[in-house]
Amino acid sequence: MPDVFTKAKRSEVMSRIRSRGNKDTELALAKFFRRHKIIGWRRNQKLFGKPDFVFPKLRLAVFVDGCFWHGCPMHTTQPKNNRAFWKNKFNRNKARDHLVTRILRSQVWRVLRIWEHELARKNEERLLRRIQRFIH
Repeated sequence: MPDVFTKAKRSEVMSRIRSRGNKDTELALAKFFRRHKIIGWRRNQKLFGKPDFVFPKLRLAVFVDGCFWHGCPMHTTQPKNNRAFWKNKFNRNKARDHLVTRILRSQVWRVLRIWEHELARKNEERLLRRIQRFIH
């Protein structure tokens, strides 16, 4: 179905929509940290790439990447409508993720990226071991 707005008008409308982040997955990871008594993390730190969690003393930036938006190799799906747009969008997201990781590492930060599906209870032990390797 064609868009009812011109390309310029659609761009204007979309530019006014502000992202609210991936709040549910961030809260799930915060609960995970609390449940396993993982301390030293902060949220909303002013650091390049806006990590979801930062362990300042460890110089560790943690990102929780949504399977849909960041192209999880296990769970990614391609919307049927406007395929070219979505393919381009997902490629830009992945390129931005790589850039952010590269820049943070060049600033001597360690970067941990967690997929949304890793927060499921069935993956909890594996995720805990992975996080512990980074913080110990």
